[in-house]
Amino acid sequence: MSDTHNTAKTQFLETNGVRYAYRRFGSGNKPPLLCLQHFRGGLDNWDPQVTDGLAQGRSVILFNNAGIASSSGQPANNIAEMATHVIAFLDALELEEIDLLGFSMGGFIAQQVTLDRPDLIRRLILAGTGPQGGEDMLTYPPEVTVQATIEVPTEESFLYLFFEPTDTSQAAGRAFWQRRNARKDQDTPSSLSAMAAQAAAIGTWGKVPDKDRYASLKAIRQPTLVVNGKHDLLVPTVNSYILQQHLPNATLIIYPDSGHGAIFQFSDLFVREAQFFLNS
Repeated sequence: MSDTHNTAKTQFLETNGVRYAYRRFGSGNKPPLLCLQHFRGGLDNWDPQVTDGLAQGRSVILFNNAGIASSSGQPANNIAEMATHVIAFLDALELEEIDLLGFSMGGFIAQQVTLDRPDLIRRLILAGTGPQGGEDMLTYPPEVTVQATIEVPTEESFLYLFFEPTDTSQAAGRAFWQRRNARKDQDTPSSLSAMAAQAAAIGTWGKVPDKDRYASLKAIRQPTLVVNGKHDLLVPTVNSYILQQHLPNATLIIYPDSGHGAIFQFSDLFVREAQFFLNS
């Protein structure tokens, strides 16, 4: 019986002086899918219902960047360096072609990886994320900042940040929280210094450039699936529309009654649509 999200052992790969933590599970002959996580997130911030669903027909790789959670090294304070770590990890695994899923800040990194090494990336999924210099991405509203930077993230903070205040969305959020915490040997939480470095990286990514605001997106020619909820508090949903408009080969899905964590709220539907996209 093959491993699943909750049974796959944490492995470590050392290259260039950094010991990267990762888990790999699933089977099949399709290109592996590397998953890049949100602000402060580690291996266990993914929804098992999503990752196990995506692991049907391919291997799924969950990854901690340098200095994040159980990975060693100095956490990067900019997206470009984070992307460099991802590429070093993939090269050390000797992977020649992958699919890439980037959620939230992971979507920023995924865009940069694709720009830096287009030969590595076959297809791209961008969830709850936005382009460099996107709309209202420079700072968060005060209450969002408070909830996102609380020292020990709680169920209440995830429900506020990732889900809508409706009964249906909050119920889906509580169900996600149960799935997310089902694994007994949880990954090490990210440190406060890692949080500070990532916050600096997000701030820099959100700055609007002086010219050619979205020009780099035209160079991402891989088929791309852009996914978000109708009302994203963390990366305003308008940025998903911007991605779809400026990426040459992008499809957009917006889920109703949902926010930043739409792929977890609509986990079964997202898996079906992501599998259809990846297998096309």
